[in-house]
Amino acid sequence: MSVELISYGAFFLTMALTYAIICLGLNVQWGQTGLFNVGIAGFVAIGAYVSALLTTPDTAGRIGGFGLPIVVGWIGGAVITSIVSFLIGALTIRLRADYLAIATFGVAVVVQLCALNLEALTGGPFGIGFIPRPFAELAATPLLFSLANFAVVALLVIALYFVLERLARSPWGRVLRAIREDEPAALALGKSAVGFRLQAFAIGGGIMGLAGAVQAHFIGFIAPDNYVPMLTFQVWAMLIVGGSGNNRGAILGAVLVWAIWAGSAGAVASIFPPGEQARAAALQIVMIGVALCAILLLRPRGILGELSVVSRHLGKLRRGVAAPAPTEEKTENAANT
Repeated sequence: MSVELISYGAFFLTMALTYAIICLGLNVQWGQTGLFNVGIAGFVAIGAYVSALLTTPDTAGRIGGFGLPIVVGWIGGAVITSIVSFLIGALTIRLRADYLAIATFGVAVVVQLCALNLEALTGGPFGIGFIPRPFAELAATPLLFSLANFAVVALLVIALYFVLERLARSPWGRVLRAIREDEPAALALGKSAVGFRLQAFAIGGGIMGLAGAVQAHFIGFIAPDNYVPMLTFQVWAMLIVGGSGNNRGAILGAVLVWAIWAGSAGAVASIFPPGEQARAAALQIVMIGVALCAILLLRPRGILGELSVVSRHLGKLRRGVAAPAPTEEKTENAANT
């Protein structure tokens, strides 16, 4: 196996895993809570621009350029995006289904227009360049540079996966699923549906902002054209293909759909002449649409559908272990309630 092939494989997986981070954020919002967010591109853009402004060198005619470390930029992008998501959610979280989708789509459009027109802050249509890249000192050795970046992003995805899995299995995660499945029942138990939805929306938005920051530093350049509605379509396709409600499915779907997207781009470049490639690029969307339909016909819940969550006592009974009997005090309390 050649060095170039290994280097490209590491580059490909790094890009795919940055999309996996976005999918994990969407899975918190939609898979766990049922919040229909179609403004993903806007939240990713906020994280990318915040991190770029914090870490790039000072540039004449542009606000920002604080030259801070990359880690500070990533944290700042996630935190600011989470705060913005909280504020947006406070205004829109009571909307349902398609109304929330329209509101979040409007947010994404506003963010892109701001990135396009606030030249003093975002660089306008020219974007922001010279974004510091992790392990820049290894850039002269492409293989080591690609492997180092892949290792960092992979560790980030693994850590995020375990944190979100822990949250999903916690009482907080069970409340989210209860609100998603039967909101009146959750309200009858005294749970604040609006409060929990707002928390999930802010956490998911913060994760999307983190992904935008990671992508910005991996590529080294951002521009408004990077955050168009096509990005939202890609991420939704990734989550649906992998399996909504399943964090492993979100990661798998991101890698698989990105492979289809990159492979179709290579196919278009090799089949069509240069003058026709711009028009033929629409075939990428067609290929993803066909793949999405085929997978949903074979696996309606995605490749890795959401796992059924049962009581731990039921799990013990299935393994032949008796569930703990209620004590006299618990029995008396239950009878009095």
